[in-house]
Amino acid sequence: QVQLVESGGGLVQAGGSLRLSCAASGNYFSINAMGWYRQAPGKQRELVAAVTSGGNSYYADSVRGRFTISRDNAKNTAYLQMNRLKPEDTAVYYCAADELYNLTPSDYWGQGTQVTVSS
Repeated sequence: QVQLVESGGGLVQAGGSLRLSCAASGNYFSINAMGWYRQAPGKQRELVAAVTSGGNSYYADSVRGRFTISRDNAKNTAYLQMNRLKPEDTAVYYCAADELYNLTPSDYWGQGTQVTVSS
């Protein structure tokens, strides 16, 4: 089993930046992909970004060029650097991990962290 704990959410003005962290514990050696999803009120959960241990990555069109996903294997932590934030980025952000090299990771989930972007 793998446990994921997110941190770094908060309130920021439009145009600002935040960095989300996702710390993995437990059997983290089994993880080969990590990603970030978000869910805004009244909307479906959507994949924002993902990265595999092989170096492949995915970004949603809405965040490409503004968000960067990275992973520090030594710290068992994944990050989502979010720049030039917009009010429409407001959502609960969830970290996910997968044992497969899967750009839609879904084996394990964090509890979520709120990101609110004010206009």
